[in-house]
Amino acid sequence: MNKAFLFRSLLLSCCQQLVADEPRPLFVEGYSGQISYAPGEELRLHTSTSAKQFSIQITRHGAKKEILFSKAGIRGAEYKIPENASSHGCKWPVGFKMAIPADWTSGYYEVSLRAEDRGGKFVHRNQRTAEGNCHFILRAANPGKKSKILLQLCVNTYNAYNNWGGSSLYSYHGRAKLQGHRVSFDRPPRSIFNNWEAPFVAWAESNGYALEYASNMDLELRPEILKHYRLVLSVGHDEYWSTPMRDNLEKFIADGGNAAFFSGNSVCWQVRWEAGDRALTCWKQWFNQDPLFPNKDRRLLSTLWSHHLLNRPENELTGVGFLHGGYHLSHGQYMNGKGSYTVHRPDHWVFAGTNLKRKDEFGGKDTIVGYECDGCEIEWKKGLPFPTHKDGTPKNFTILATCPARWAPGDSLWYDKWPAPDHTGHAVLGVYQKGGTVFTCGSTDWSHGLRGKDPKVMQITKNVLDRLSKP
Repeated sequence: MNKAFLFRSLLLSCCQQLVADEPRPLFVEGYSGQISYAPGEELRLHTSTSAKQFSIQITRHGAKKEILFSKAGIRGAEYKIPENASSHGCKWPVGFKMAIPADWTSGYYEVSLRAEDRGGKFVHRNQRTAEGNCHFILRAANPGKKSKILLQLCVNTYNAYNNWGGSSLYSYHGRAKLQGHRVSFDRPPRSIFNNWEAPFVAWAESNGYALEYASNMDLELRPEILKHYRLVLSVGHDEYWSTPMRDNLEKFIADGGNAAFFSGNSVCWQVRWEAGDRALTCWKQWFNQDPLFPNKDRRLLSTLWSHHLLNRPENELTGVGFLHGGYHLSHGQYMNGKGSYTVHRPDHWVFAGTNLKRKDEFGGKDTIVGYECDGCEIEWKKGLPFPTHKDGTPKNFTILATCPARWAPGDSLWYDKWPAPDHTGHAVLGVYQKGGTVFTCGSTDWSHGLRGKDPKVMQITKNVLDRLSKP
């Protein structure tokens, strides 16, 4: 054995030892075993971490953020990430569990996960920290006892945009720019609660409105809770709905219940709940690849609600839809827009106490018309807008205020009966009755006006909550 060989062997051994001395990347991640819980049920967190131990902190988001539970020294373990984690979940075991206290208030709960170490044994001796988070929704122990207003949080949309594991229901941030058609809840989540729902919740609870909470998937899984409420709320970006969700809310309204959509791009895509794998399926514009497409019965086809194969436009529920809405201050459309509504019928009860007059504008300071908007097909008579009702908008729908909106080029290809590639629509604020009353604002960004304390936006929101939550 020559000296050169011995030297190379020694050098290789030293290099291998140096590599072994370097610390592993530090991470901690997790997800809740259920989308929502009731007090007294067992919270189960499925976790994976490279640390020997980690800590958790549970915070309720309401009028303010309130830390309700903390625990350190939880034993950590690392688990593999399945290749199909995005669609079928991680299948990690439970890393922490606890009984949810009976006195915890219904709401949105954030779970903060934290791990720390001192780096490597011989090298990279750093004080390192890693943080992850997940969330769950706590339903009321006795639905309707403390409030007749139910805010169903749009967890389906959270999940649709979550690309953890490589895929979401969108191609723009998917691995290799590929679009998924199935997304699992059993993976570290993405939440968009802070974008839209949080400002609404903070304002409402700060102004004396007690709310009770559920996930929008609870409209399918636990429809019996609806009978305890007078008003069901949709806030922000409530884009993905299943047939049972929609059927149950429409029955609630037909039986005299009320709904308010302080949201936009609402009820746009039909999804299917895959109970065995706690996942949502939506083939979107690739509807012809849905396994249900060859069937004669296509009522559950996972594509646009307004597509002719479903022929159930969202307008029939919300009063408005994305087909005659579009973008404002986003996606390159109306980027110099005012972000405000123009008033058309100021004498309506929705505007009581605002002192708004016809052709007045409001909400521009906080650009409450923004991102994605819903509208209806409009015809103008003597300077006033009226729905044509050709798009499924209810016969007694009243247009109260509008703002221009437009689809981005190419988006029209998703519809087979789109009027024209450069079609311009509106964000439409309006009301209709069909058993109960339905209010809609036609914009994702309404709650930004509540965060900005716009007096007109606050008064209109109060008018809707006060009138529609009473017996």
